[in-house]
Amino acid sequence: MKLLVTGASGFVGGKLIERARTAGGWETFGVGRRPLAERDYASADVSRPFNLNFDPEIVVHAAARSSPWGSRAEFMRHNVEATRRVIEFCERRGRPKLIYISSSSVFYRNEHQFDLTEASPIGPAFVNTYAETKFLGEQLVRGYAGPWVILRPRAVFGPGDTVLFPRILTAARAGRLPHFTTDGPSARGDLIYIDSLSDYILRAARDPAIAGDFNLTNAEPVAIMELLLEIFRELGIPPPTRRLPVRRALALAGALEAVYRALPFLGEPPITRFGVGVFAYSKTFDVRKSLAALGPPSVPLREGIARFIAWQREQPES
Repeated sequence: MKLLVTGASGFVGGKLIERARTAGGWETFGVGRRPLAERDYASADVSRPFNLNFDPEIVVHAAARSSPWGSRAEFMRHNVEATRRVIEFCERRGRPKLIYISSSSVFYRNEHQFDLTEASPIGPAFVNTYAETKFLGEQLVRGYAGPWVILRPRAVFGPGDTVLFPRILTAARAGRLPHFTTDGPSARGDLIYIDSLSDYILRAARDPAIAGDFNLTNAEPVAIMELLLEIFRELGIPPPTRRLPVRRALALAGALEAVYRALPFLGEPPITRFGVGVFAYSKTFDVRKSLAALGPPSVPLREGIARFIAWQREQPES
C-alpha cells in the first residue's frame, strides 16, 4: 500500500515511516518542513498549496506545531491551514483514506479528569492554543468527503523524542526542576510509547473498517512525579530538592506567560501553565474503544520506559 506521511521530519512522522519500512508491505513517501537527505522524501510547507509525484492510498497527517508556546498565527498556520491544504491534496488525488494525528489535549481542562472517552466533552474553552487548533483541524477532517480517522495520542515518548521527557531531563540535569507537590494524591496520567502509536496508526491504515475517532494510550496510567523520579535514578540524575506546590507554580507560570506575551522577543517562557498542569492535574483515559478496534498496545509501558532509558544513556548529555 502507498503511504504518505506529513511531518516526516518530526518525531512521530519519522518513526512511523521507519516502522512501516521495517514491517514491510508499504511504499512510503514523507513530507516535512526540514530538508533531509532521505529517499522518498520531499521538503515542503504543507500550510501552502503543494503537489507531489506520489499517489497515496493512505495519508497520515502528522505535521503540526506541537508546542505549549507560540503565537496564535503560527498555530493557525501549521495546525489548521496545513490540515486544510492536506485535505485539498487528498481531494485532488482521488480521496485516499486520511488519518489525522490529533492530540488528547483537546479534552483538557484545568482540573483532574479521569476515564476520558471519545464521547467526553470538548471545548468550548481550551487549555491553550495548541489544543484549540488541533480540534479545529479535527473539524476540518470531519468534513472530508473521503474515509477518515482521527487519532488522539496521549504523551508520546520513546527514543528520538525531543519534546516530552528531554525538556524535563534537561531542566533536571541543570537543577532547574523542582519537586512539584500537591494537596492530595500525586497526579496520574497516561502515556503512549512511540512504537505502540506507530503500530496503531498502521493498523488503522490497513483496515478499511476502521473509521471515526480514537483516543490512544498504553492503557497503563502512572503517577507522573514518581515515574520521573524513577527515570532520574536510572540515569543518575540527582532528584529535585526544592519543593514547589503546584498552585504556586501555576501562578508563577501565569505571570511569566503574561510577561513573555508582552515581550515576544524573549521567546518561550521557562515554565508554562500547560507544563505545570502535567504535575497538577490527573488525566487518564478509558480506551476500551481503541482496544476493541485496534487491539492492545504492541509494546507494554514498562518495556517502553526501559527502551527510552537505554536510549537516553547512549546520548552525549547522559
